[in-house]
Amino acid sequence: MNKDTNTFADEMALIKPRTRLVGTVPKVGIRPAIDGRDGARESLEAQTMNMARTAARFISENLTHPNGMPVECVIADSCIGGVAEAAEAARKFEREGVGVSLTVTPCWCYGSETMDMNPMTPKAIWGFNGSERPGAVYLAATKAAHDQKGLPVFAIYGKDVQDSDDDSIPEDVQGKILKFVKAGLAVVEMRGKSYLSIGSVSMGIMGSMVIPDFFEDYLGMRVETVDMSEISRRIEKVIYDEEEFEKALKWVREYCIEGEDNNPVEKQLTREQKDENWEFVVKMTLIIRDLMVGNPALKNSSSEESLGHNAIVSGFQGQRQWTDYLPNGDFSEAILNSSFDWNGIREPYIVSTENDTLNGVCMLFGHLLTNTAQIFGDIRTYWSPEAVKRVTGKNLTGLAKDGIIHFINSGSATLDGSGRQSMDGEPVMKPYWEITPEEAMACVEATRWCPANLEYFRGGGFSSQFLTHGEMPVTMTRINIVKGLGPFLQIAEGYAVNLQDDVHDVLNRRTDPTWPTTWFVPALTGENAFRDVYSVMNNWGSNHGVITYGHVGDSFITLASMLRIPVSMHNVPENRLLRPSAWAGFGTKDTESADYRACQNFGPMYGKLLS
Repeated sequence: MNKDTNTFADEMALIKPRTRLVGTVPKVGIRPAIDGRDGARESLEAQTMNMARTAARFISENLTHPNGMPVECVIADSCIGGVAEAAEAARKFEREGVGVSLTVTPCWCYGSETMDMNPMTPKAIWGFNGSERPGAVYLAATKAAHDQKGLPVFAIYGKDVQDSDDDSIPEDVQGKILKFVKAGLAVVEMRGKSYLSIGSVSMGIMGSMVIPDFFEDYLGMRVETVDMSEISRRIEKVIYDEEEFEKALKWVREYCIEGEDNNPVEKQLTREQKDENWEFVVKMTLIIRDLMVGNPALKNSSSEESLGHNAIVSGFQGQRQWTDYLPNGDFSEAILNSSFDWNGIREPYIVSTENDTLNGVCMLFGHLLTNTAQIFGDIRTYWSPEAVKRVTGKNLTGLAKDGIIHFINSGSATLDGSGRQSMDGEPVMKPYWEITPEEAMACVEATRWCPANLEYFRGGGFSSQFLTHGEMPVTMTRINIVKGLGPFLQIAEGYAVNLQDDVHDVLNRRTDPTWPTTWFVPALTGENAFRDVYSVMNNWGSNHGVITYGHVGDSFITLASMLRIPVSMHNVPENRLLRPSAWAGFGTKDTESADYRACQNFGPMYGKLLS
């Protein structure tokens, strides 16, 4: 590998934020509600509109879309004192591409006359907590109207009373606004986009058995399907950008370091065969991306193929019909899921290994909520402290002392997951526009591309091999579907941890050491599924999971409530939860059970529209 940082930096320049999918980038609508009565309205106009402007400015200054574009807010042209002005605001919002609405008020207003009635819009109300005017009373009255009409709303109410001339946003209100808006934008970002299934069922994995109803009813998405032979066709017919292929292959040869070949010497591929594999997997990468989002460079020669499938997420089957005779998809998936490639530093593409659609959805959720790349992996092994002591002679220490989960897959994990990006000296995973060329280079240098295990992948290929740097706060998630129940989400906040080198080496070589490893430890509560590490793995609903940077389980819970997907297990403290106000009507003692009842009662938003 060429270690010339300046050359690498030139090649890894930041790609300008852009929209690569068909559809509008959703905006946030701010609705200043007011007491419309003559004599009362006049004294409140300035304060109410100022509250709206303050909220809009705060949101735009603190939130960014995953593509790097700033979140825009649209404020109603006038305060909303009745149904006519509510209709005017709705018309403006539709014209401006608003997808999420936040109603703000410092005073009493007429609830059902001023509320947002659009059933497709995630909505919240921030009622100013001031004793001079009852904004909180409007909030309480209007959330009751929303609940009774079956239009769930998020109630945002500061815990401390403010003075009437205090135009600041309290810290607790700030957190709720950002959490609501980011989840609401995720709902709208998915709407109308596609899941692209490249191939079909991988090795009998249920997650790769695509269920269109789930995507349509719960996410407002469509499912597009192409056979894996489409990749072969495009390679054979040279339906890819040949100029970019040469650029990509040069970059790979210069910066992607080959790792150990663990195959028996007599079965190892020749140098010529490995070089052919490299060319093949680079072409696969270009083609999978083009299948997802299209490629204008193909317009003149292949107009249909230039369009793509408008896929915000995709999955590649691979095993076994493909990998029994052609190079695997590990390189393609790892590079596409990363925040950089030969073109520079850019937004990750979300690609699920083994076409696990449900893991792909969790990857999509995590990306939309945090703007970061996502780590796909197997929940492969629980290592108890006793088992580790038996095979290594060493004790687990620190965060790992109660046991660890070996989070590992066949080499398709994002290179961002190596943990070589940093903030204040600590390992992190950043939105792409915050990643420096030096950090991108560090992620690439930390990765080895090991020739594929020919026992698993007879056609060859290359698996990414790295060890995630701890101690990173992370959140592990998974969506499962149970017949008769429907989808549900599982969440485990915890940490990626460091092990002693000799302990890691012994444990890692008991599985395939050519794959990327993250040692994960969930945060334990001492109760139920989180009473110990073993119970977390024992209650996990599948062999796959997703790791997202940060303790963001609360954001997943907020998003899940908007989509009416219940959460079956989580370790997020109660004071961080934000769900629609109607959820309290289904019980406040056992909020997990109440969540199930609420989701069942309201049902998926798009399912009602399609039924």
